[in-house]
Amino acid sequence: MVVEFRIPLDAPNIGELEKEYVMRALESGYVSSVGPMVTEFEECFAAYVGARYAVATVNGTAALHLALRLLGIGPGDEVIVPALTFIATVNPVVYAGATPVVVDVDPLTWNIDPGKVEKAITERTRAIIPVHLYGNPADMRRILDVAREYDLYVVEDATEALGATYKGQHVGTFGDIGVFSFNGNKVITTGGGGMLVTSNPDLASRARLLVNQGRAPEAIEYEHLEIGYNYRLTNLQAALGLAQLERLPDFLSTKQRNAALYRELLQDKPGLEWQHELEEAVSNWWLFSVLIDPDNFGVDRNAARGKLVAAGIQVRPLFMPLTKQPSYKHYGLNGCPKAESLHKNGLNLPSTSFLTAEDIRHVCEVLLSR
Repeated sequence: MVVEFRIPLDAPNIGELEKEYVMRALESGYVSSVGPMVTEFEECFAAYVGARYAVATVNGTAALHLALRLLGIGPGDEVIVPALTFIATVNPVVYAGATPVVVDVDPLTWNIDPGKVEKAITERTRAIIPVHLYGNPADMRRILDVAREYDLYVVEDATEALGATYKGQHVGTFGDIGVFSFNGNKVITTGGGGMLVTSNPDLASRARLLVNQGRAPEAIEYEHLEIGYNYRLTNLQAALGLAQLERLPDFLSTKQRNAALYRELLQDKPGLEWQHELEEAVSNWWLFSVLIDPDNFGVDRNAARGKLVAAGIQVRPLFMPLTKQPSYKHYGLNGCPKAESLHKNGLNLPSTSFLTAEDIRHVCEVLLSR
């Protein structure tokens, strides 16, 4: 049963421009993974984030898996990931046959702690996957410093962070490879879909081969040079993505405004905190989230969640830390107290790009009501 909420958490923002672009794709006859809009979407996306190359994929998870394959990461290798993230960050590490090494997060930004990254490095470590959690940029300067010192790859999980910047540069463009997601709940959507970006022409060329079952895009014969994947985006999805990309500045502006309003209305309220931006970073505020200290706020995270849901307001807990995931129990992961505390007390609040200031005020009124 699908529950309808008056104020949704992260629903897609679809309008007339999207319908126009999708109809154009339908009328062209190109509806599957072949069509000019895929290339156009890749080029427009690369230009927007400032990457040299972009390769569209069926989803963000596939883009992460592809990134690890491109970098030659496999059995015997270790990849460092943050404890607090969506599970799709770590699953591709296992798909590749490598071993995930989970480290704790910074209690203010909620992103991977670079100091703990360095302590987790062994002779088997090959890569770091920093996540820009909920659209908030990680400390890329320190992460890149560690990566250079130990000769490690950096794969940026920017799946939630389109439009966020660090030192004026779009996240996803600092590492060897960056990945983005266009799931229905992301800043822009193609219904599903993802994007891999890189400035390395060899990685980009091989990525185009591997997403197409190992067959070169220009090949006449069905000759497959490598064992690849069916990871291609469709022309219909690319059409939707192009329209959404045009509207992205408005989406980001609304999210910034609503995040500022949340901070204004919730500031100085005992028992409430939220994610901190680094001084040199600008979050896209994909999901504005709060920490609830039950001793000072009066109720715990679960009670606050129940009250909001009863009022028709969709909220959800922060991601469950990887150290607590049943699917990773047999890995014997060490506890990560900062991530576990954030999860225990954290709540994502409605952040959809079509919400009004009145919607945000209502959410805060219900949250603060007694």
